[in-house]
Amino acid sequence: MKNTITIIFALLTALTMQAFAADMTSPIGQWQTIDDETNQAKSVVHIYMDGDELKGDIVELLAAADKGKVCKKCKGSRANQPIEGMNFIWGLTQDGEEWKGGKILDPGNGKEYKAKLMVTNGGKNLEVRGFIGFSLIGRTQVWNRVE
Repeated sequence: MKNTITIIFALLTALTMQAFAADMTSPIGQWQTIDDETNQAKSVVHIYMDGDELKGDIVELLAAADKGKVCKKCKGSRANQPIEGMNFIWGLTQDGEEWKGGKILDPGNGKEYKAKLMVTNGGKNLEVRGFIGFSLIGRTQVWNRVE
């Protein structure tokens, strides 16, 4: 009986660890954005699935001076809307280890860019690339998973 309980416990532990490891390869969750020019933490964002599409919302702006800001340079339905709570990543679909085919909005300048994402460093980081036309012409930020 003792051996049976030990085996069941070991199996449950292994399954839990496998599920946790699989989750770490997913971009879904909370991420702290890091500005690629200043290397400073800028915001906390939430990445989630909506049907077959990966999306991202800005949860919190970290600088006190940015609290309550609206997207003055955004167009359409995002014009003059609060940046906190704004959907700024949409349309991404999975292609192997990458998520691509969607867009990312820079609320600082109101511009939309093609986007691709990839989880790196054992699930601790998210490489986010925004670009115009070809992926070679763009910028990459590395975001940190919020645990």
